Amino acid sequence: MHTTTRVFQVLGITVLVGVILFFAKSILAPLAIAGILAMLFVAPSNALERKRFPRWLTALLSVLIFLLVAVGLFFLLNWQLQSFSDNVDAMKQNLSGLLTNIQDWVDSRFGIDKEQQKAIAQEEMKASQQSSGLTTSFASGFMGFAVDTVLVIVYSFLLLFYRGRIKQFILKVAKDNPTNKTIDIIDSSTKVAAHYVSGLAKMIVVLWILYGLGFSLIGVENAIFFAILCGLLELIPFVGNLTGTGITVLGVVAQGGGGDMILLVVGIYALVQFVQTYLLEPLIVGNEVNINPLFTIISLVVAEAIWGIPGMVLAIPVIGVCKIICDRIPTLKPYGFLIGTEEKRRRKIPFKRYRP
Repeated sequence: MHTTTRVFQVLGITVLVGVILFFAKSILAPLAIAGILAMLFVAPSNALERKRFPRWLTALLSVLIFLLVAVGLFFLLNWQLQSFSDNVDAMKQNLSGLLTNIQDWVDSRFGIDKEQQKAIAQEEMKASQQSSGLTTSFASGFMGFAVDTVLVIVYSFLLLFYRGRIKQFILKVAKDNPTNKTIDIIDSSTKVAAHYVSGLAKMIVVLWILYGLGFSLIGVENAIFFAILCGLLELIPFVGNLTGTGITVLGVVAQGGGGDMILLVVGIYALVQFVQTYLLEPLIVGNEVNINPLFTIISLVVAEAIWGIPGMVLAIPVIGVCKIICDRIPTLKPYGFLIGTEEKRRRKIPFKRYRP
């Protein structure tokens, strides 16, 4: 009876947390992203502060580094989009020919001539525009993205600046637990999140190189653009790499590539995924986030339902931090075991404690 009550309590708390996260998305999502970024810069900030740099300066430098990387990435994409736009006319012609072939097939298969198909398409477009308001939706989405970006930058600076106070607050709240255990949870969570994000960034750069070489060798036009796109979409586990490959295949079709080219693109994707899974992830990202595939997929689906794409980006590091907390609190250890994997025996490297 006690076990059943406890299960219902856990389920109730989980549902309550999910409802709060869903309705507070606009407030909590930028804060969560800023928290992960702040964890990435904790170690460098501590190193600078040991050399007598003031905390406000280390926090500011961390934010500036993030901004420089973001601006550099923006200009890189813009440069590739300019080269991509040079082939737009040829792609339009190829797509026009492909559309004509599809219309002929629909006409012969279902008896719907081209004029009827055109009328149906126009009606669907009008209905879509009336129901969604594409222009208003785009403007609203862009403004929301701009505001969230500013909030992430401001939150990142403030979290780094006040991290000592936040750590002391957590220690005061967890006063019933041994202080060393609480500090270990905080430091371990910070280390894991930082290592995951930095490792993911390194892996994306390697994927740019692999995809760029592969697509260039098989003759894909604007290979660098598609390589950068596939690499960036790796930020979204599972879904991102499939989406990037799908967009590349569509680009190849629009460029007039045949079935052989499409098969080669899929082959490059399969090869890169093999290298990523069995070489890059163990070497670069590491095994800190030991989450089994079942709960990885569940966390991604739930995160997408609650926060959309930002939730999918944050799902893996957040559930990794949750596992660390569960593994270090006796009453939560069964949940850490449930979502984790069988760890291989390896030399255990002690976490280096960060100065608050």
